[in-house]
Amino acid sequence: MKEIKIGIIGLGGMANVHMEYMAKIEGVSVTAICDSNAEAVERAGEKLGIPAEKRYMSYEAIIADSDVDAVLSITPNQVHHAIVKCCLKHGKPFMTEKPFTRTYSEALDLLQQYEENPIQSMVGFSYRYVPSFRYARDLVRSGKLGTVRHIFVQYLQSWGVAMVGTPMNWRYRSEFTGTGALGDLGSHMVDAARFIVGEIAEVSAQMKTFIVNRPDPATGKVGTVDVDDFTGFLATLECGAAGVFQTSRNAYGSGNQLEVTIYGDLGTVSVSCERGQELTWIQPQVDAADPSISMSGVHKVPAQYHITQMQDFIDMLRGHVREELPTLLDGYRNQEVLEAIQQAAEQKRTIASADVREAALEAGGIS
Repeated sequence: MKEIKIGIIGLGGMANVHMEYMAKIEGVSVTAICDSNAEAVERAGEKLGIPAEKRYMSYEAIIADSDVDAVLSITPNQVHHAIVKCCLKHGKPFMTEKPFTRTYSEALDLLQQYEENPIQSMVGFSYRYVPSFRYARDLVRSGKLGTVRHIFVQYLQSWGVAMVGTPMNWRYRSEFTGTGALGDLGSHMVDAARFIVGEIAEVSAQMKTFIVNRPDPATGKVGTVDVDDFTGFLATLECGAAGVFQTSRNAYGSGNQLEVTIYGDLGTVSVSCERGQELTWIQPQVDAADPSISMSGVHKVPAQYHITQMQDFIDMLRGHVREELPTLLDGYRNQEVLEAIQQAAEQKRTIASADVREAALEAGGIS
């Protein structure tokens, strides 16, 4: 088995999580690291035993390194575009975190380059690797729920609530993050809907900023929040199903609450990332004379739906690509829907996802 040599860009907390999972996969090693913080590079280099010549502060240098087979980009949103663009330039396989980019124009730029030079890619829609989400996907696609009529998706967190006192940080500044709750959490909601049920055709939306001013530790002054704390939208999926979505970082009492409920003619399935080993399935009682008599049950997820994101990434590098793997195209389509949501909120009208690219190209393409 050929050893896979991985380069890590960004040495924050999530990088450690990914490395823990990779350490369990045979024939994989981290051989180069990169971060804009010199101390972080040296500290991680010593811990991992990385040679001095493989400790980088330039993402261009680690991507260009011929000894690195693929890179993981675990970075803030503002550098996603530049790093993926560099990977496309060098033909370097990669995994990048979500949201795919800050803006739609950045996503379109990457799509156009990818279409000219496609490479192995993964976008970090990590909830595709929650076993219950994968099980729900199969139940829907195998027809166990019949025709899907509507879905409800919510992703709620509480760290932005006023009483918590969260100060200004990069997630509250559009120049670094693009959007707020929409890109941070809403991107996962959009991907969950696409993954389990199907593509989103059109949306209408509202976006709200609840706390406009937050103390900025960097300046000692009050900073202005210019991204959303809450986004809610209605959607029509290409299959004809209706969708209701809400996301907030100001939902008091919520931990990491991503929940999806799918309502079909033959039953209803509910899943949550906080109970990823089981799902709730409501279905008609087989022996009941009245089909409206239902039976609700909690079902343990079969072992076949258990796989880690890093295993899927490494398998892709070795040539085994699963249908469920989120590629650059999934990242682009996700960003296209996020743009439709943002436009719908701003213009107070329904926006079709398919019109986003056409309008951008007519307006002069990318910026």
